[in-house]
Parts: sequence; C-alpha cells; structure tokens
Amino acid sequence: MRKEIYSAFDSVHASRELKDRTRAFTARRQASRPRSPRRWVAAVAAACLLLAAAGIGGHWLYFTPTAAISIDVNPSLELEVNRFDRVIGVEGYNEDGRALAALVDVTFQRYDQAVEEILNSETVTALLARDEVVTITVTGSDTAQCHRLLSGVEGETAGQPNVHCHSANHDQVEQAHEHGLSYGKYQAYLELRALDPDLTPEDVADMTMGEIRDLLRALSGQGPDSGQNGRGEGHHGQEHNQEGARETHAGQQGGAQGAGQGNGAQGGGNQGNGNGSQGAGGHRYGR
Repeated sequence: MRKEIYSAFDSVHASRELKDRTRAFTARRQASRPRSPRRWVAAVAAACLLLAAAGIGGHWLYFTPTAAISIDVNPSLELEVNRFDRVIGVEGYNEDGRALAALVDVTFQRYDQAVEEILNSETVTALLARDEVVTITVTGSDTAQCHRLLSGVEGETAGQPNVHCHSANHDQVEQAHEHGLSYGKYQAYLELRALDPDLTPEDVADMTMGEIRDLLRALSGQGPDSGQNGRGEGHHGQEHNQEGARETHAGQQGGAQGAGQGNGAQGGGNQGNGNGSQGAGGHRYGR
C-alpha cells in the first residue's frame, strides 16, 4: 500500500519539496493508524474461553463428591469426599450430628485428617470415655477410592477401642438419606428391623451406636454380657461383618434346636446360643 502511494506521487506535477513533505506526512499517518484489531480480539476471546472452560471444569471436578464417610456415635454425620480425597461437605443427620458438624472445621482437609479431628473432638472423646461405640462406614461409586479411604481410616483409628470401620453398598445411600439417617446408622437400623419389623428409623435416629448394639444382642436372645467385643476392641472389614451375621444366625438355630429336645438337651441349646454370641460379638465387625 505504501509503495502504491509513493508511485502515485511520482506522477503528480508538483515541486520536489512539496512531494517530499507530502510523502513524509502520509508515512506518519500510516504509521500512527491502528492496525485491524480482529486478530487480537479473536485471540483474546479464545484465551478467555479456554480459561473459563478450565475454571468451570476444574470447579466441577473438585466440588463433585465421589465418596462418603459416615461417622456415627450418637452424633451422626457424613463427610462428602471428592476424587482428590478432600472433604468438600459435612452433613449432620441428627441434632447432635448437626451440632458437631458446626463445631469442627474440616472442609477442604484430607479425609484422614478430618476423621482424626472429629474423633479427637471433645464431643466424641467424651462419648468414647463412657464406652460408647463409633462406627465409620465408607461408601462410594469408585471401588478403588473406597478401598483407599477405608485403608486410610483403618490406619487412622488403629488401636482405638470401640471404633469399627467397614465399607458398604453405595446403592442404599439415597434410601438412608430419605429416612433422615446417615448411611452407617441406616445399616444398623436394617439389622434391627430384620429382628423387629415394627422398629422405625425415628426409633433409632437419636440412639447411640452402643445402644443399638445392645438392642441387637437383646433381640438376638443374647445376654448383655455375651459377645464382649461388641463394645470392646474395634474391628475392621465388611466381609467379616457378613461372616459374623451368618455365624449369629447359625448359633440361634442351634439354640432353638437344643431347646426343642427337652430338659435332657438343654445343654445343647445353651451351646447353640453360645455360638450365636460368638458370631455377634467376635466377628460382626471383624478385621
């Protein structure tokens, strides 16, 4: 463009001095004229879109829960955990649970640090001092993450009495929440309901986990002193939990059969009940 302007001036009949001044003026105007902003606008717009997409995508990844950790004593609460093993939400499922959720500040902490802080809270330590039971349940749609979380929670609670850790079926989480219960307490409620169909979620909502364990033993026909590990050393593992339930059922059948044989077979009935006690106490929450 600039060469064409200069060539056009060559054909103009004017003094050389006038031509030179005009060329200089035109050159200054061309230099000062802003270039077309279209390319820069397009580049800036593309960069903004990329940043916005990255921001939205990152926010979605971080704040989407992929697992939950239910902690139940009498306070019942759940920790929502994201794919990075960070706590992104704390929900209380009874009055005591909501009070504890408001007391602790564990959002954005690693899940194991959050569990440690909750177990070391004044509320929970006071309950453990009274021989209450803590049940920690890990659930989620990502099996690998659930195994990782369960292993970390077991390591965090190793050696602590009356703390039971296990994983459970993720499909029942929504049902638990519909009944206003944390997942861990809902699992205990299902065990109770199998023995007493008249029980409702409201009946167990404010019960401590120790009271629920005592009621389970009572409904199973076991004495309060049977199955000492029911409030003893914590045990871990879902598979052993299921095994203990089967042993409990077998023990009850043995007890019923022994009772049916009359006074002479009374000892056999006691032996059957004894086996049931061992299943409930020794293996219900096994390692």
